[in-house]
Amino acid sequence: MMETLEKLFGSSEKVKIMKLFLFNPENAFDVGEVSVRSKVSHSLARREIINLEKAGFLKRRTYSKDILRQKNRKMAFFKKRANGYMLNYKFAYLEPLYNFLSELNVQNPEELIEKISKGVKLQLLIISGLFIKEEDSRVDMLIVGDNLREAALDTIIKNLESEIGREIRYACFETADFKYRLSVFDRLIRDILDYPHQKVLNKLNL
Repeated sequence: MMETLEKLFGSSEKVKIMKLFLFNPENAFDVGEVSVRSKVSHSLARREIINLEKAGFLKRRTYSKDILRQKNRKMAFFKKRANGYMLNYKFAYLEPLYNFLSELNVQNPEELIEKISKGVKLQLLIISGLFIKEEDSRVDMLIVGDNLREAALDTIIKNLESEIGREIRYACFETADFKYRLSVFDRLIRDILDYPHQKVLNKLNL
């Protein structure tokens, strides 16, 4: 999918940046935030943002951002005015572009399993929320498995977020913990299983 988009739009980096703004239309981001969230170098992010602004896709916006810094030997968040960019609602091709990239944001199940399996010996993978266009879902992904490596899994999720342009709400459990929660009718687990979802991998025969 990304190879196709790269050919159409010039680079996969530009596609990631476009998705970030398209799927977070009410948020403003500075170049640094775009670089981090899209997994794109700072210089390239700046260049693509300037090009997208010239095309009328983005507009400049001064906004308030949270900055983490030390005060009285404690770390705390402070508000800071920043110069950034946000989606230009007057862009002529906004709706068809949004619809096009939304349709191509559907993740291939086999690729999704392969990616997530790098952080856990996967037993169960359920997608909901943004993956099946159910905005009211509590999570977008439920991951259950063994040998869970949280740091690796967090990196995998952040890479996925950079590809789809949205934050992913996910819950992960070791298999034994999940089975226990299932047996005591854990509220989160029930909310996921009782509402629209898709089992991408189901070795637990739920």
